Amino acid sequence: MLIIDAQSGKNTDPAEKKGYDGGKKMSEIKRHLAADSWGRPHQLHVTTANISDKARAREMISKKANSYNDSDGSKVEKVLVDGGYTGAPFSKVVKEQLGAEVEVAKRNGLHTFAVTPKRCVVERSIS
Repeated sequence: MLIIDAQSGKNTDPAEKKGYDGGKKMSEIKRHLAADSWGRPHQLHVTTANISDKARAREMISKKANSYNDSDGSKVEKVLVDGGYTGAPFSKVVKEQLGAEVEVAKRNGLHTFAVTPKRCVVERSIS
């Protein structure tokens, strides 16, 4: 299983290195991470916050499609993502490049906290 996520954060570099994140309404940077089910990172990219999660994830998958293997050497069968990666174009890229299915872990309700299985793995890796 491959888990993909992105997180926006503040940047200490000069203002020209920032992008506007419309969701948070701030100028920031964004960290994009692809990790396996054990939380070991496969790729980490830092971009300006105006780069969409799906666009960077598609690029990450295309660049290293042949190196995404689980820890036991088997091929990736499922890619776990959050709601920001929904849509047929992203699923199509994952299917073509990895031969894997996309599973979107959606929140049950607004303003409630619940641990989503396996999603916490990549959140810990980003931290």
